[in-house]
Amino acid sequence: MIRSATPDDVPEIHAMVRELAAYEKALPEARATERQLHEALFGERPAAYAHVAVDDGDGSTVGFALWFLNFSTWRGVHGIYLEDLYVRPDRRGGGHGKGLLRELARICVERGYGRLEWSVLDWNEPSIAFYRALGARPQDGWSVFRLTDDALTALGTQRSAPGSA
Repeated sequence: MIRSATPDDVPEIHAMVRELAAYEKALPEARATERQLHEALFGERPAAYAHVAVDDGDGSTVGFALWFLNFSTWRGVHGIYLEDLYVRPDRRGGGHGKGLLRELARICVERGYGRLEWSVLDWNEPSIAFYRALGARPQDGWSVFRLTDDALTALGTQRSAPGSA
């Protein structure tokens, strides 16, 4: 079963975010707290959305998709950017990941969104094969860039010279 996340799901989602970070060999970078996650999903101004996969047999939460809206200037419509998709290793192969992606695709179709996009690590062959089997294709010729920590602070606090952009 796939459903929209509720505030009661935040502890399990947070735990799975940490499991995903460990799988991606980046656990020290996963600094978000349950409180931050709750605020992002259910605060006064939600910035993200989440769906959870629940096992029909025992009712346990076995996976999640966390996403937010993006916008295509070329298409002139919103899309969904899937930040995280995760299914616990012992529950993979049961259709939970496909169910989560199907729900996001359904939302796109229902709302007239033009894209469902996400990133995947180059070495994550099982996920790449799974996505390709669903009809997803990599965007060749594009590289992801990111500013964080000291580089973000340096650029964000830099004063512009008069007359410059």
